[in-house]
Amino acid sequence: VLRKFLDPRLISTEENTQAAQATGPLSAPPCTLHITWKELLLTASLLIFWNPPTTAQVTIEAQPTKVSEGKDILLLVHNLPQNVAGYIWYKGQIMDLQYYITAYAIDTEMLIFGPAYSGRETVYSNASLLIQSVNQNDAGSYTVEIIKRGEVTEGVTGHFTLYLETPKPYISSSNLNPRKGTETVILSCDPDTQDVSYQWWINGQSLPISRKLQLSENNRTLVLSGVRKNTAGPYECEMKNPVSSSRSDPVTLNLLSELPKPYLTSNNFNPIENKNVIALTCEPKTQGYTYLWRVNGQSLPVSPRLKQPGKTRIFFLPNVTRNDTGPYECETWDRVGSICSDPVTLNVLYGPKVPRIFSPLTNYRSGKTLQLSCFADSNPPAEYSWTIDGNFLQSGQKLSIPQVTTEHSGLYGCSARNSATGRERSTFKRIKVFPPPGVGPACVEKEP
Repeated sequence: VLRKFLDPRLISTEENTQAAQATGPLSAPPCTLHITWKELLLTASLLIFWNPPTTAQVTIEAQPTKVSEGKDILLLVHNLPQNVAGYIWYKGQIMDLQYYITAYAIDTEMLIFGPAYSGRETVYSNASLLIQSVNQNDAGSYTVEIIKRGEVTEGVTGHFTLYLETPKPYISSSNLNPRKGTETVILSCDPDTQDVSYQWWINGQSLPISRKLQLSENNRTLVLSGVRKNTAGPYECEMKNPVSSSRSDPVTLNLLSELPKPYLTSNNFNPIENKNVIALTCEPKTQGYTYLWRVNGQSLPVSPRLKQPGKTRIFFLPNVTRNDTGPYECETWDRVGSICSDPVTLNVLYGPKVPRIFSPLTNYRSGKTLQLSCFADSNPPAEYSWTIDGNFLQSGQKLSIPQVTTEHSGLYGCSARNSATGRERSTFKRIKVFPPPGVGPACVEKEP
């Protein structure tokens, strides 16, 4: 198939007549040859055997030298040898069947299209190749193989790399509003383009060497760790190839200030139980934050008294009880992260409850030591005082009377007073003191 295609002397009279009738203008060769894959494989094997490449001063020039996507380009071949029979174009630098675009026979003006033919390529009698509406897939190397007439063991090749004019790049960012010093930002130079090199600039200068500025293997992606004021930009990226270069518009990152550590204020840190309404406020007041409240390290529970706890900056506790004693914390959130306040304890004042008198005995024998103690639940702790039959004895939580006599019998009273709440509660216990043995009643409660 290849020999018939390249050398007209091997084509029959009938085939020559058909080829002559098909002659037309070079810009659109009228006669094309469509062959099977089996025949193409034979063609490829014949190429390798018959026409090994040799060195020649064949050059290829692009017209225009710069071409953008969607435009046409002509690869013009210079320094053609004498006695040329035809041309074969390949995509890449390897003359292999899978990269074969098209071949052209000069005498018959016939074409054979290959697997790499897209329908946009046209080859001319002067070996030049026109590519219409170029795209990114068209960029790269091209090889033209020039077959010399009658010299079946010789041929020359030319190589050329097509670069498309670089589009104006733009910078895309994973986050244009990073938190100062805490977030990692990824900048990409777009669009992703073949056969270009990438370069980055910050503040009009090339990127400095820094662990906080890391480039991907092809330099297209820039990773910024812990962005601060001196690394916020402006950033520019540049695309470059051998025929053109283009730089993006500058992009500057908008640094968000660090979250201020919140703190708690209250209208009353020492409320009285069942008397005061408490308002805890998370400071400072800042727009765009959400709030989370905790007590004793746990999120506030939902209850009929606390319908939506912790949803706002101000947290209300109506009819505060001793169960509402702290510590309390507030946590502020934004889209990036959160920060928690120091704990503050709410000290609920209550009591005293009715006190209780504790005594090892209720009946004493004369000469023994009478010991009584009193306790009432209270915050702050209660102040205690003792009476006997309504007469003041002493202050203090404990009462001790050594060597009691029958005169110490009576109704002992303990009063508990909370100076913070202003409340006072009392309780009473009757104590009997019996005379010494042999005097008076003989039945006395034994000491333990």
